[in-house]
Amino acid sequence: MRARLPSLIALLPALAACSSLSRFSTAPGESYCGVVTGAAFVRSDALAEGTAMRLSLDVDALESQPGLLWTGDLAPSEHLSATPVRAIKQLPADPLSTLSFGEGSVQSTIGLAELGHTELTVVISMMQSGDVDVRLLRGDGSTAWVDGAAKPPQIFGVFHLKKAQGDCGLK
Repeated sequence: MRARLPSLIALLPALAACSSLSRFSTAPGESYCGVVTGAAFVRSDALAEGTAMRLSLDVDALESQPGLLWTGDLAPSEHLSATPVRAIKQLPADPLSTLSFGEGSVQSTIGLAELGHTELTVVISMMQSGDVDVRLLRGDGSTAWVDGAAKPPQIFGVFHLKKAQGDCGLK
């Protein structure tokens, strides 16, 4: 037991940091800003390299509306502009809510955002560094669409965002 005590004491600061997510909330005039990861294996063709994203985040609302998203073009003529991320009501009671993205992830949440006539799945991961990673996902449109509407392109992208003052150039 004595040999474990120093190890447990060393873990206390990390556990305290994990218990408080308030540092991830954005204050008025703050946003998380960044661009999509450029590597083609983590970015679908619909997302141009350098596509920008802005996120306002409210960790007190992770189970209702955790934030708003803005982006440059995600696909031809599609972008997010102060689009609410809606929480999935049943998620906190499901093991999926324990989703983690490696050692640097503090907590993640999954939500939905409306994009045109479709929905995006939005995964927001709060990282130990204080940054936030956002993953956007939309299927490839292989299902039939009502009234012969065009099928939207698949979207997949990972955005690494850092907290900054201002609107990231996205309004």
